[in-house]
Amino acid sequence: MSNEVLAFIGGGNMAAAIIGGLRASGRPADSILVVDPGEAQREKLRADHGVRTFAAADAALAQAGVVVWAVKPQLFQAAAAPCAAHIAGALQLSVMAGIRSDAIARATGSQRVVRSMPNTPALIGQGIAGLYARDAVSAAEKATAEALLAPTGRTLWVAREEDLDAVTALSGSGPAYVFYFVEAMVQAAQEMGLSAEQGKQLALATFAGATSLAQASNEPPAVLRERVTSKGGTTYAALTSLEASGVKAAFVKALKAAQQRAKELGDEFG
Repeated sequence: MSNEVLAFIGGGNMAAAIIGGLRASGRPADSILVVDPGEAQREKLRADHGVRTFAAADAALAQAGVVVWAVKPQLFQAAAAPCAAHIAGALQLSVMAGIRSDAIARATGSQRVVRSMPNTPALIGQGIAGLYARDAVSAAEKATAEALLAPTGRTLWVAREEDLDAVTALSGSGPAYVFYFVEAMVQAAQEMGLSAEQGKQLALATFAGATSLAQASNEPPAVLRERVTSKGGTTYAALTSLEASGVKAAFVKALKAAQQRAKELGDEFG
């Protein structure tokens, strides 16, 4: 992959996160080209990373061994039309939500399509991306897709494309759930007499520490939870209140709603 030209269609935040990681790992700037109609975005990518940028697709795309699709889903068909003549021989890697691999294969002329569902912590190298590969993708090409996304965090392969809807519900939308709970903890902190800043520090450190502890442990989350929950204690009081309010059931229902919406977006755009 080190000598292969990479073409990014779309130069927004996710593309910039991947490009930044690749450049930091030593990939030459002239091996990366970006097509983006936004002049400000092109200038920023040139200034930050020294990559080649283009306002519109042209024959330079034919150099690419891998094409990374990073446009908004509703813009995909319009973006793909001028690219198709130049990219049929390339591996197609999508970081777009809602565009299914069949649609990408039809629009690009390539059956070698990998779909990924990253999340926003990718911007600081701490994301996780669900990946699905069509049958035409070789083991070496799957490894290439993993290597391209490595600067953004972890990867997880799924066997069925429809499983990406569940990935979207869990990790794609997941950062918002964490922020939602942090908001609630900050509000509670203020109502209990602490400042908003104190509440934020306590909430963020607690989430970070608990996550690190869970990652370091071989035990399931339920066991870790039980260890912090002494019957009749403060944690027990909080969890009993949450259960009485049906919070766990409501949260599971919410994730299923996100999964259903991901399927609907695929039906609409993909």
